[in-house]
Amino acid sequence: MRSTFPITIGIVDINGLKLINDSFGSKMGDAILKKTAQLLLQQSDEEMLVARYGGDEFVFVMPGKDGYAAEAYFRRVEEAAKAVSIEELHLSLSFGHATRSSHQEDLQLVLKKAEDSMNRNKLYESASAKNKSIGLVINSLFAKSNRESQHSRRVSALCAYLTKQLQLSEREVNRMKVAGLMHDIGKIGVDEIILNKPGKLDEGEWEIMRRHPEIGYRILSASSEFNDLSRAVLEHHERWDGNGYPRGLKGEQISYQARIIMIADSYDAMTSERSYKKPLGQEEAIEEIRRCSGTHYDPEIAKVFLATIGDFVGIGETIQE
Repeated sequence: MRSTFPITIGIVDINGLKLINDSFGSKMGDAILKKTAQLLLQQSDEEMLVARYGGDEFVFVMPGKDGYAAEAYFRRVEEAAKAVSIEELHLSLSFGHATRSSHQEDLQLVLKKAEDSMNRNKLYESASAKNKSIGLVINSLFAKSNRESQHSRRVSALCAYLTKQLQLSEREVNRMKVAGLMHDIGKIGVDEIILNKPGKLDEGEWEIMRRHPEIGYRILSASSEFNDLSRAVLEHHERWDGNGYPRGLKGEQISYQARIIMIADSYDAMTSERSYKKPLGQEEAIEEIRRCSGTHYDPEIAKVFLATIGDFVGIGETIQE
């Protein structure tokens, strides 16, 4: 490698890699890291140095080249990345660079400038990539399990209806429709065999299933578009009396959105058929909600639900995304 100046240092970051690891597992994340490394090397020249730099970043060094050369290199990488798809996931990269013009410039300071440049660019690129990835996550979950797809769509419809009956704003109605659709997104981290098991889960399988609110929280909290729903997803299996999971929250410690999802989710689970149980009729399910008001469910939300559920139409209809 030539030691002549200028020397340009670039940082390349894989957008949303943590989200991909949380959603699809480290095997998928490793595949994306390897593919990114291949692209960076394929588009480099023999005088460049390309190396892994931290968990989701790479560094490249261009002796005798300025920032324009670094930008041209990254454009080639970006263009090549457009043709790459790993199980429907497309590579999204952020890039920054800085140039060292003489020995007098501190190398660590130049590296920091490159990192700062990358982080500024990442603000624009990463949000879009994460939001697209979440759309892929929910679609992948629904492809894994038609039962989960239908359940989530019905819960979405019921959440929107109940939110409207609670006289919340139109924006809240729309957000709760999305929250209902996304409430079980964390089940993407549950093995398909467990997810579609026809019988009851054993103790070990149940422990795995109970992790899905936390997985869902990590997925949604990584996205600017869905971050406001992440707490509701985390808490939708908490109970009014404090005997829920994952944190054992009680009463108004539980977010209002989660308390709405809790009732919608429970009602649909009760009235839906499983291979190991027959569904409850509407009146039986209503009676169960009434019986558990103040223990499982927020009594005020349950009161509105019980007063209006008879008028609800369309719980079985397909909800358009």
